[in-house]
Amino acid sequence: MVDKKRKRGRKPQTPPEATTTTTVTDVVSLPPSGTADLSSPSPSPEPSRRGRGRPRKPEGQMEKDNQRPTSPERRSSRHADQNGDVLHSVGVVAEPPLTVQKWENVARVVPSMDAVVKVFCVHTEPNFSLPWQRKRQYSSSSSGFILGGRRVLTNAHSVEHHTQVKLKKRGSDTKYLATVLAIGTECDIAMLTVSDDEFWEGVSPVEFGDLPALQDAVTVVGYPIGGDTISVTSGVVSRMEILSYVHGSTELLGLQIDAAINSGNSGGPAFNDKGQCVGIAFQSLKHEDVENIGYVIPTPVIMHFIKDYEKNGAYTGFPILGVEWQKMENPDLRLSMGMGPDQKGVRIRRIEPTAPESHLLKPSDVILSFDGVNIANDGTVPFRHGERIGFSYLVSQKYTGDTAHLKLLRNSEILEFDIKLATHKRLIPAHNKGRPPSYYIIAGFVFSAVSVPYLRSEYGKEYEFDAPVKLLDKHLHAMAQSVDEQIVVVSQVLVADINIGYEDIVNTQVHSFNGKPVKNLKSLASLVESCTDEYLKFDLEYEQIVVLQTETARAATLDILATHCIPSAMSDDLKM
Repeated sequence: MVDKKRKRGRKPQTPPEATTTTTVTDVVSLPPSGTADLSSPSPSPEPSRRGRGRPRKPEGQMEKDNQRPTSPERRSSRHADQNGDVLHSVGVVAEPPLTVQKWENVARVVPSMDAVVKVFCVHTEPNFSLPWQRKRQYSSSSSGFILGGRRVLTNAHSVEHHTQVKLKKRGSDTKYLATVLAIGTECDIAMLTVSDDEFWEGVSPVEFGDLPALQDAVTVVGYPIGGDTISVTSGVVSRMEILSYVHGSTELLGLQIDAAINSGNSGGPAFNDKGQCVGIAFQSLKHEDVENIGYVIPTPVIMHFIKDYEKNGAYTGFPILGVEWQKMENPDLRLSMGMGPDQKGVRIRRIEPTAPESHLLKPSDVILSFDGVNIANDGTVPFRHGERIGFSYLVSQKYTGDTAHLKLLRNSEILEFDIKLATHKRLIPAHNKGRPPSYYIIAGFVFSAVSVPYLRSEYGKEYEFDAPVKLLDKHLHAMAQSVDEQIVVVSQVLVADINIGYEDIVNTQVHSFNGKPVKNLKSLASLVESCTDEYLKFDLEYEQIVVLQTETARAATLDILATHCIPSAMSDDLKM
């Protein structure tokens, strides 16, 4: 019997029909242009292994290891798995149709991404404490996207107090000068355009989609901090309700998503899974108890802004009903108001005197319906299937000057009115709408009109806690009695010999001058300039008075202006 020993160094022959392959995880390298839609390749046949090496892991253990995020590529694969694209282990040799299909999917996503631009802005904010000058300029960067009609949308706060705005397209090294067409302060949206035709070449505008539902996937695209190239974050719609818009100090419809929104994302679009824009990223919630809460301006608000501009040639704002209301959830309250068991609505507490149709409404009227939509006792109306929303959403869908049909209950009698809607006239405005602050100076007393930017300039971001109580009370609760009413205060006193003893008067309201009530800053300047009395007498808050000799005060004003390098005793808008 012959002993057939295998010679050292020789390899065993492999049968012709057998092939040897190695299993690897199919990780698709993402091209620099953006995200890739990973398809689901079919699994490869079981490979054959011979010789030395680590034994094969069981099949269940391999699937578990494939889910371990050991690299960025693995994490990308895992996200694709969550979107319904399940990855399997395949051989190294991939079939050509598979590769072509993946790059075709990439090309399908790229046009929407190419419409996203980076916005560079130089800001020069007004100095409300020294209203005759401006603060030092600073630069910022944010995001935007291209629409049809040679227009670009971004956030209003991205170009607030702008002196220069430039746009840069993705993959380009050129910055193009842009012109601001409209700024919607309340909705935090701004519209830009570029005169250079080269900017618009080869770019497909973004298309808008419908309002997404809860748990719908969204992808936020922009240029946040942390890098110079485009960034993509994904998440789902987690909430939809009336939100507080921080920049506009208003409440409008908004989307809450769990995708990361960071500084620089402002103005960037949020896409759905069809590549359509469903919103604009604009703010996020930063708190130690929360994570990944971002907010998006939805398409109804965006389309309202666009149509308002197209209709009027300028932004006119979102109208309000002009009332403050109370819930009618208490049964005894409903009975006392004469409401039947099948009637629902909200009670009017106060009416804005500046509202166009304020004379038609009365306190304690019960609003039963708005434009034929019944209002519940908690102030909500049906929104979508299984959802309710505050009836202010119906008001915000209107335009300035539109009419709304109201059904009221007054003294157990049903009344119907057509109410004209207008924008909100605040006693202390939330914004100066790009205008420089007004001021008037006499004998070193600097008089200013109070606004939210003024309070923020004087007391910082925590002005709601640090500002004088009486000013805050007017800010939160007072209503303007006329469209031109203002709160006028002595901002500060520029020290001089004539105002000895008055130096400590700061941010104190002026009620009257020489016995005449002060309606606004322009009326005060007019009264002082035309005064022929011997003395100038100002009646201030807390029963304080300021008395100055008229001729001496006017002579001292010129010296004070020269000392502090102030070009004029009053702002340009008061000279008209």
